[in-house]
Amino acid sequence: MIRLRLFGRCRIYHDPVSPVLKEPAQIGWASWFREIDLVTPRKLKGKELLLRTRGWWTVEPSLVADVVEKHGKLIVGEKGELMIEFENKEKVAALSFDLTENFDDQILIAP
Repeated sequence: MIRLRLFGRCRIYHDPVSPVLKEPAQIGWASWFREIDLVTPRKLKGKELLLRTRGWWTVEPSLVADVVEKHGKLIVGEKGELMIEFENKEKVAALSFDLTENFDDQILIAP
């Protein structure tokens, strides 16, 4: 397996940025009739983390997801980084070409 990070151009500064999940999302519960002291930590999945870049990147993240998922799998790495997992180098080359064709230099992949 080959894993590469996914970066997008920052809407404000135009440098490559990538989301990093620092902590699992915490979901709590509220009830009409009582207090519920339960918090459920949940890690975001790769596509969920990518979709959180809406408004940060210069391109629409759902369009990026459509292109990326044709060639690899969006995952969250061990340190919370947004990554793409590939089966082989040919898939990496094909995605790199598709990203350039669809988004010019706005979406990048790197180790």
